[in-house]
Amino acid sequence: MTSRGLNTELLIVTEVKHRRRGRTRISRKHQATLPVDALRQAGLEACDELVVEAAGPGRIVLVRAVDLIEEHAGKAPGIYPPGYLNELRDESR
Repeated sequence: MTSRGLNTELLIVTEVKHRRRGRTRISRKHQATLPVDALRQAGLEACDELVVEAAGPGRIVLVRAVDLIEEHAGKAPGIYPPGYLNELRDESR
């Protein structure tokens, strides 16, 4: 069927690819979609930053990246007297 000389035929997909649960495939752009069940079990969510490590032939490990400041901030209260850090900042100016 043509309209103004353009081919406007619709493509009809008759076959849907079904993958086994828990499996994915690496795309040509080296991307993979992670199964939601695996993410939930690992406690991972959208926008989590991950570290990717090779763990031998055929194995890749994804580990949640740790923000060291967020993890350790506020763990040592009382080390410095009140105002001490502000004095240090003022000295460096």
